[in-house]
Amino acid sequence: MTPPADYVIGPEDVLAVLVWREQDLSAEVAVRPDGKITLPLLNDVEAAGLTPDALRERVQQLASRFVETPNVTVVVKQINSRKVFVTGKVAKPGTYALMGPTTVLQMIAMAGGLMDFAKSDRIVVMRTQGGQTQTFKFNYKDVAKSKNLQQNILLRPGDTILVP
Repeated sequence: MTPPADYVIGPEDVLAVLVWREQDLSAEVAVRPDGKITLPLLNDVEAAGLTPDALRERVQQLASRFVETPNVTVVVKQINSRKVFVTGKVAKPGTYALMGPTTVLQMIAMAGGLMDFAKSDRIVVMRTQGGQTQTFKFNYKDVAKSKNLQQNILLRPGDTILVP
């Protein structure tokens, strides 16, 4: 799996950390809710918030206590931390993985589309950044008629789509 370009490791992601010719230091691990992974001999290593390359460098630095010039590879096996939440009057409300660039309209389609009595002109995308919550209005009817297409924004991990 090739992670998205802006990918940073997050809780619940599954990684393979491989130290060449050092099976005792290698492991397939899941990132814990506290953002750390546990590796043999190295114990707890902070992983959340780092890119795979930054984690590789960190593990290389830690492993150098045990191995002369360790060669470390970090493989992203499964991305579980990049989630978008869809709630309200859609066919399949729930949590959806954000695997690449995805718009509001695409995510609504992934959630099975709007229910019959959904207020399609009052959909809201909620995004929290730096402790502040922003809201973005989304009018399904306008977008379906190719109007105001700028409201069909790209989603980010943690976004919530609310369909009243």
